[in-house]
Order: sequence, then structure tokens, then C-alpha cells
Amino acid sequence: MQTLPFRAVVSDLDGTLLNANHVIGEFTIETLEKLAKKNVDIILATGRNHTDVASILTKVNIEKAVMITSNGARAHDAQGNLLYSNSLPEEIAFEIMNMPFDTQNICLNSYQDDGWFINVDVPQLAKYHKDSGYTYQVINFAQHHGRGTEKVFFIGKSLQHLQPLEKELRAKFGDVTSITYSTPMCLEVMNKNVSKATALAQVVSSRDYGLAQCIAFGDGMNDVEMLSEVGKGCVMGNADPRLVASCPQLEQIGLNAHESVASYLRATFGLI
Repeated sequence: MQTLPFRAVVSDLDGTLLNANHVIGEFTIETLEKLAKKNVDIILATGRNHTDVASILTKVNIEKAVMITSNGARAHDAQGNLLYSNSLPEEIAFEIMNMPFDTQNICLNSYQDDGWFINVDVPQLAKYHKDSGYTYQVINFAQHHGRGTEKVFFIGKSLQHLQPLEKELRAKFGDVTSITYSTPMCLEVMNKNVSKATALAQVVSSRDYGLAQCIAFGDGMNDVEMLSEVGKGCVMGNADPRLVASCPQLEQIGLNAHESVASYLRATFGLI
């Protein structure tokens, strides 16, 4: 019997497993299905909401895939069963949602058990969700609630617009939250100790292998812990430069636009 180099493949989505159009390519689909037939676990680990990710999984014929979503605040199996959950405390979530910020250059969002909420209509966000049709509700956060909050996130016109807000968030909530960037223009706040790595450790705790038997791929600062704690972490060629600087020991591979994760996996696992 062939010995597998890794027992699980763990991958971020946007900028990593998905192509430049934010969809999963046919070459990647075929690669993941070949791996699943070899009993390699497929685990998607993303900042996206699980409803959104579930629609991507419908394109891939894998029954046992796992979705780690909202940067590790939730984990579900392919059938939608909740495996792990870690929400922001309601009061803290509401307080973060109602912090003052530069509304001309930043928009406020939350992923919660009852949906995706935003403070202003941003039609260009639809390009990330055209496959799933997952969309937001425009609301007044002052009249909203903090229940079941997976994450609160701020999308800025540039990193420079977000940095003063990041500084304020860390000063006020740094000891009770996890704060990271999923892209250079998306600042995200989850409950303390929430990360893709923490959720992944929970998922594999019920398996007959550990993090050392996982290979992972990512492109953002929200991937640092996951890439550092698995047996093999790979950084995308199109990654946030801060990720490359944070993880200089990790191998850098090709671009997501070229479906480089699939190519790397085929070479690693000897797939034809």
C-alpha cells in the first residue's frame, strides 16, 4: 500500500485555491477529487462564511470535506453539521460594530448566525460571491445586535486607511479578541484565540493523525498560524508581502491564477 506524504490538505480559498476570478477551476476540482479517492482529507480554511463555502463544495465530489470558516470561528462538515464554534461575546461584538471609523474610506461588515450584514451598499463585493450568490443585508449597526457573531470586519480602500482603526482596536480589544487581515484591505476581528490553526487542531483531534500530517496553503496574514503549525506550510506567490516576511522559512509556490496549489499537490502526491 502506498504511503501518503500527508493525511490532509488544508487550503485557504481567495488568493490560494480559487483562481483569479474567485472560482474553483476544473484542474483544481479534478485534483481534489483524486486526492479524496486516496483517502486524503480535504479541509478548506477561509475567512468566508460557511454558507458561501458550501456552494463551492457542491462543485467538488467529496463527501468528507471540512469547512473551517470565518478564520476559524466555525467548522462544519460537508453536510453542514457544526463541528466547532467560537463566537465573539455579544457585548464586545456590538461595541466593535459601533466604534467610530472613517466611513468615507472604510465599510463595516459582520458575519453572524443570521447572515452577512454591512453598513452601506458595496456592489463590487459581489464578484467574490458570484458562484454562491451569498449576499449582505444593509443595516444600521446602532440598531443591530451582537448575537452569534463569527467576526466583525472592516474593508478599506487601502491598508493605510485601516491602520489607524487597527491601532484603536488593538488598544481597546487586543486582550479579548483576535485581530488579523484576510487581505491587505480587510481587517478582521474574532473572539480571543480564534484562528484557522485552532479550528484545524479541533478538527483533527478526532482523527488518527495530527497537524504534522497536514499540508497547508495560504496567502494572507490570517494564514500565519495555520501555515506555521502544520507539517508543511506553503505560501502563494501572490501572497500578502507581510505573510512572506512573517514566514520566511516557508516555501513559496506559484500563483493562484495558475491553479498552483493543484499543480503542487499533483507533484507532491504523484498524481497523473
